[in-house]
Order: sequence, then structure tokens, then C-alpha cells
Amino acid sequence: MNNKEGNNKKSGPRAASSRPSSNKPKPAMQKRAQGPKKVKVTTKVADIAADKVEKKPNQAPKRPKVKDEIRLNKYIANSGACSRRDADIYIQSGTVKVNGIPVTEMGYMVKPGDVVNFDGSTLTPEKKVYILLNKPKNFTTAMDEGQEYRNVLELVKGSTTAKIGAVGRMDKNTTGLLLFTNDTDMIRKFTLPSQKSSKIYQVSLDKNLKFEDLEKINKGLTLDGHRVFVEDVSYIEGEAKSEIGLQLRSSNVKVVRNIFEHFSYDVLRIDRVSFAGLTKKNLPRGNWRLLTEQEIINLKNV
Repeated sequence: MNNKEGNNKKSGPRAASSRPSSNKPKPAMQKRAQGPKKVKVTTKVADIAADKVEKKPNQAPKRPKVKDEIRLNKYIANSGACSRRDADIYIQSGTVKVNGIPVTEMGYMVKPGDVVNFDGSTLTPEKKVYILLNKPKNFTTAMDEGQEYRNVLELVKGSTTAKIGAVGRMDKNTTGLLLFTNDTDMIRKFTLPSQKSSKIYQVSLDKNLKFEDLEKINKGLTLDGHRVFVEDVSYIEGEAKSEIGLQLRSSNVKVVRNIFEHFSYDVLRIDRVSFAGLTKKNLPRGNWRLLTEQEIINLKNV
């Protein structure tokens, strides 16, 4: 009984305290009354979003891509006028016209039939051509050696009507793989000092290469104030110690010759047996072939 009375006494104050709390729903009702305002805000945001969707097409109209259309800078590069990077500079300067109208928009698309005028001249783009030659001796990439030695372009004459050029230089005594193309971006890519593609050369010396000199070459060396990094150098298995395999990134054959002359060796012959993954397989000396689509993709991804 005492416990029940005690419980009643304890429950009494709770009942009494619940009365003032019954007056507190008013603020809560006010908060609920603010609910419609939130709905209005949400509606406003939705209206703004819908408005943006409606305005977006006007800001950057999208149209279906026309067959065979290409970016303006690529069109200019395909014509052989300059690289894509330089074409962007010309476009920004306002010296490029399409159908008589100056175009400064980056990413502008050129459609078949459009007339592109570049720095006062009408361009005619060429299809990209990539030709691999296994160069023989007594042909050079130089254009100023008179008639004593013939130019390498004679060896690929008739392969294309496009205006092509050799990637890198080769003197009359150097043989092996030489790439030709009218792709100015690719020519520039493989002639930059920072390019990352590997070339493999077989070098014939006037005497056996000392092992200590081979080790020094393998560690890299400085020539004419420039550091030359050699990826690999070794004796060719089954050959005399004067036959050396050299792998490095430079496409300048002169660097190969200078490496060995730096250690007082005379270079008798240099043969490039690999160029950025391309090899002489099924390509006899003096012959050329067109690159496959996959080989072109590989070169662009190097």
C-alpha cells in the first residue's frame, strides 16, 4: 500500500508538469506552418534548374556530327602547313578563314566542301601517309650534299603523291629503318629530345670494345655538354666484340657515332634495326612498305 501511495505521489507531479508542456505545441505548429515555404524554395530551385536546361542549348548548340568533318586545327595540320599546336595560334590570331569568314573558335569543325584559307592561301588537306624504309648505303636525308650521294626520297618515289619527309636524319653510311610521313605532328614528336620511343642500333667498330668502356657507356655519358642516357648496350651474341648492340631514345644517328668516338673507336657501320617498336622483319634492304593501322596507332601512343 505504501508503495502504491508512493507511486501515486511520484506520478502526481508528472501529471501536473505535463500541463505546461501541453502549451508547447504552439511553436511546433509554427514550425509546421513554415513547411509550405520550403516547398516554394524547392519549386524555385526546380524552376531555375529547368530554366538552365532550356538555356543550355542556346549557349552551346549541339548538332549531329557530319560525316568526315574534322577539327580546324587538324585540317590545317593535315595540309602540311604547320603542326596542330601552331595552327591553334594562327586560329586565335584571326588569320584563318572558313568559307571567307574569320574563325577564332577553338574546336571549330570543318565539313566536307568547306574552303579553308590559311594566312592568305587556300589549303588542300592530304590523307596521312606512313612509310617505312629499310635504307641502304650511299643515300642521305640531307638536301645539300650535291649529286655525289642520292637522296632517300628517291627510294620511296611512287609510294604516294603526298609531300612526305623523313623522321630524323641519316648519313650515307647509316643503314636500316627510316620512317617517312606527311604527319607534321608525328615528325615533331619523334625529333623532340624528350620523346620516349626506343631505337636499337647495331654498331660495327674498328676494334673490339673494351668491357670497361662498355660499362661506362651503359652508365651514360655527357657529349658536348648534353647528358646522353643509354637504355642498354651489349656485345652481340655470336659476333666479334667489335659488333655492339645499342638501345637509346635518340633518333639522331650522329649521337650513336659520337658515343663510340668519345672512347676513341672508329665507327665503321651503323644499322638501325628497330624504331619505336617497328622492325625490319620481311623488309629487305632498299625496300619500303606502308604501316598498318595498328602500327600507326602504336606510334601515336608511344
